[in-house]
Amino acid sequence: MFEAVQEFFRTYIPLKIQYTDIIEIVILSAVMYEVLVWIKTTRAWSLLKGITVLLVFSLMAYLLELNTILWLVESAFNVGVIAVVVIFQPELRKALEQLGRKKFIAGIFNGDTGNEGARFSDRTVNELVKAAYELSKTKTGALIVIEQEISLAEYERTGIEIDALITSQLLINIFEHNTPLHDGAVVVRGDRVVAATCYLPLSDNMDISKELGTRHRAAVGVSEVTDSFTIIVSEETGAVSVAIGGKIIRNIDGDKLKQHLIKIQNKQVDVKKFRLWRAKKQ
Repeated sequence: MFEAVQEFFRTYIPLKIQYTDIIEIVILSAVMYEVLVWIKTTRAWSLLKGITVLLVFSLMAYLLELNTILWLVESAFNVGVIAVVVIFQPELRKALEQLGRKKFIAGIFNGDTGNEGARFSDRTVNELVKAAYELSKTKTGALIVIEQEISLAEYERTGIEIDALITSQLLINIFEHNTPLHDGAVVVRGDRVVAATCYLPLSDNMDISKELGTRHRAAVGVSEVTDSFTIIVSEETGAVSVAIGGKIIRNIDGDKLKQHLIKIQNKQVDVKKFRLWRAKKQ
């Protein structure tokens, strides 16, 4: 085992470090940081964590000279690369499109992660709750998907761009019957409605009640592949439900909905307060 470690260091760790090596380390570090920031906003983040576990496991197998396991890992890796390209084709395409954009290049040097404005305000919480229960009174069906860490751009592109400040009146008008935008889902990012009439993936979970229709199944579906929080208003009963983490919570009241939204809202606020406290302490 120790001989394998020594051989690794002799092969890959240079005895003399030149200035070109330092430049390469800086460039690769910057690129890897941007790649990780991009991955964290996509569905690939969960996959990356799984791959990391497999790599650690493979390293242990290499050090312990477990040849059968190494052969299985190598065989799975060859197939896995192709599978990743097929599964994450939309994300890879988006990354290549952004590669040549000025905004992306500038972001590397300015430290822009593309997540600014992800936290929504107290006003937005109140407007979302008000809209949900105004729609509930008239039994107007609605589907409001709130973006968290994982980007919903893939689903946003299937709808019509709006980019407007969230108000209860706007959401009520969007879902009003016989209007051009009422069919499909609304995507919310930060304090803004970014798109309407968006198509969402339907869940194939057989445990979902047969009483629930396509709107609820779509809400659960998008929560299975992202960390989004979705508000659903039933067109048949007017009941308000929420979907998160592949689960649906039915028939909640206004106070409970507000609690859920505040919980999501405080996620980033607490981190910032912690960082500020640490900075003062230092």
